[in-house]
Amino acid sequence: MPSKQTSIVAIVPAAGVGKRMQINHPKQYLTIGNQTILEHTVETLLTHPQISKVIIAISAEDEYFQQLPLNKLANVQVVEGGEERVHSVLNGIKAIDTEQTDWVLVHDAARPCLTHQDITKLIDSCLAENTGGILATPVRDTMKRGVAHGQQVFIKQTEEREQLWHALTPQFYPLLQLKNAIEFALSNEVTITDEASAIEYSKHASLLIEGRGDNIKVTRPDDLSLAEFILHKQEDEICA
Repeated sequence: MPSKQTSIVAIVPAAGVGKRMQINHPKQYLTIGNQTILEHTVETLLTHPQISKVIIAISAEDEYFQQLPLNKLANVQVVEGGEERVHSVLNGIKAIDTEQTDWVLVHDAARPCLTHQDITKLIDSCLAENTGGILATPVRDTMKRGVAHGQQVFIKQTEEREQLWHALTPQFYPLLQLKNAIEFALSNEVTITDEASAIEYSKHASLLIEGRGDNIKVTRPDDLSLAEFILHKQEDEICA
């Protein structure tokens, strides 16, 4: 287990442009209520008692972040994002003092519906096993593998869904283990889609911790209203 009580730093890669949202600015700056998606996300991380700091990786051309109250918080640090998510995460890791921090938690900027309960479940489960891991949900639907023919996609075969999981975030790993895994994968030109894939490539173990199904990622326009509904529902749960 970590040698220090306050040794967990969160990284939020937020340098993407959100092309699938069909908007002219990054999706993390869309608003739900009176806050941007990014503010909802970071607030949940900052108010969790086991997280001491949040590092946000933003694009060098980002002209929105400096207008947010987040920009003035002492426990928020900004770094320049990279070409891909993995480069943004690595830039965030490189900004962390390895003498003060043992573990890093990476969470998507566009997942504003994360709960403290899921963060705690992930952290406590991983620390108990001294092994990194991710939040995930078991696949419940029948899974089909497709094959493209011209403009159409046809079913090639049905995949066995047993033991298949949807990967979510946060993803939580020992700081140096994740840094070394990402650098090793990049040096070998391996495609890294999330932190767990870098860990896999380095042959390290990862736990699958079942999280809430409402920890959605805002990717397409209709996700925004769903996220707003979920956040209101979660507020009602807290007040009940």
